[in-house]
Amino acid sequence: MNLVAQIAMAAAEAPGHNVMAQTVIAGIIAAVIFAALALVTLSYRNVANRHSAKAEAFAEKHGEDGHSH
Repeated sequence: MNLVAQIAMAAAEAPGHNVMAQTVIAGIIAAVIFAALALVTLSYRNVANRHSAKAEAFAEKHGEDGHSH
């Protein structure tokens, strides 16, 4: 079991600490969502940068209008 799951389980099992358990679980969920969004954003930027670089290389090779000179 990974560390995050162990922390969540320990918080959930602590007697009289339901609010703490809910807060820990909500924090873990928020962190996972944030990480997923960050990965999607970075992936999108990487793809956009590669497409931009390809377009610039094409324009350089073939001229701005797409024809060689």
